[in-house]
Amino acid sequence: MPVVLVANPKGGVGKSTLATNIAGYFASRGHAVMLGDVDRQQSSRLWLGLRPPQARPIATWEATGDSTVVRPPRGTTHAVLDTPAGLHGWRFKEVLALADRVIVPLQPSIFDIYATRDFLDRLLESRRAEKTRIGLVGMRVNARTLAADRLHEFIAGLGVPVLGELRDTQNYVQLAARGLTLFDIAPGRVQRDLEQWAPICEWLDA
Repeated sequence: MPVVLVANPKGGVGKSTLATNIAGYFASRGHAVMLGDVDRQQSSRLWLGLRPPQARPIATWEATGDSTVVRPPRGTTHAVLDTPAGLHGWRFKEVLALADRVIVPLQPSIFDIYATRDFLDRLLESRRAEKTRIGLVGMRVNARTLAADRLHEFIAGLGVPVLGELRDTQNYVQLAARGLTLFDIAPGRVQRDLEQWAPICEWLDA
């Protein structure tokens, strides 16, 4: 069973946006999905509470508190874990041990870049002997800015695959407020965003 971990110690980089939409993608493919939330703010769990009953089901994976994080129950085919800012130490290692894939979101700001560089160093040292695949996703990227150029320069030397870049759009905000994702509505309404997600989805399915 694939377990996708969405992690970055920097707050406000779009972890919950990424985690909920990954779960929405898996659900749209007919998978039995669980969405877990290690974040004490419980952003993903609160989002699940907004999800309309007619939407494709996404179950809650209870992954909170200081007790040991356990694997989701049998019958689950795909799991996604959202994580808090500042995740480190034994808690980080415990959560990482569950993951088959780790997606690291980052925004094109110098603060995000520095925080992410240190995190990636720790992540590459801690991952389980090449079994855990790692990918980066640029969040709220405007390709026509100097900040985007700086981001591209940073990730070029990391040796970690860049899965895609997602634009800054209100689509994510408006859908999240209704418990929905890009994959829950008519594709024509969010075609540009789905095109940006295509390589991310391909990596998730590989």
